[in-house]
Amino acid sequence: MLTKSAASKFFWFGTLGCGIAFVLLTLDTLKQVPIQTKSQNLDKSAIAGKHLWEKNNCMGCHTILGEGAYYAPELTKVYERRGERFIKSMLTDPEAMYPGERKMVKYNFTEQEKNDLVAFFKWIGEMDLNGFPPKPVLGRVSSAQGKIVTALNKPQTWNQLCINCHSIGGEGGNVGPALDLVGDKFTREYLVNWVKDPSKIKPGTQMPNLELSDQEINEIVAFLSQLKGDSK
Repeated sequence: MLTKSAASKFFWFGTLGCGIAFVLLTLDTLKQVPIQTKSQNLDKSAIAGKHLWEKNNCMGCHTILGEGAYYAPELTKVYERRGERFIKSMLTDPEAMYPGERKMVKYNFTEQEKNDLVAFFKWIGEMDLNGFPPKPVLGRVSSAQGKIVTALNKPQTWNQLCINCHSIGGEGGNVGPALDLVGDKFTREYLVNWVKDPSKIKPGTQMPNLELSDQEINEIVAFLSQLKGDSK
């Protein structure tokens, strides 16, 4: 059992030690913040995008860095997940990207404002957040055709754009049809023309013209052409 004098010393030395540790940890945190947030990449465009984010109360629906509402998707890593084209398409016309589903307001941003928001999302996404947010674990279920299609080397365009509306092996959106066996149903030429300009093939279709480059179209069509009944 401590004497009164020993208890007093224990208290004061313990308090002093904890205080010093707190100060040192605070200084280290302040030192790490610019490094982990990559503050050198925070240019005028990203700053302007942050002001747009706040001015339009985007946090009223979305979360970013864990702060905000949970009505709409979390956007900390949206640049990594979806890429510039998808973000700008959503900012231009959310309804066109998800016909009859999206509730997002059409803000009529200028091209520069969209570029600023993309720069802001890019900066946020490049931060070292110690693993936050965790990458989602995507489940796989049987497709409507009763088969699991495992397709390797999915093009970036598929991962950032197409998967939002279409699914393969139960993974993806359900706005458009599942594409598990699309390689059996359509020729390469048809798929090229469809991806290039859907409304020209089927007037009134809900699928928007994504204005892909010839290289992106060829990558997508080459990928889709592999999705056949004998896929393993």
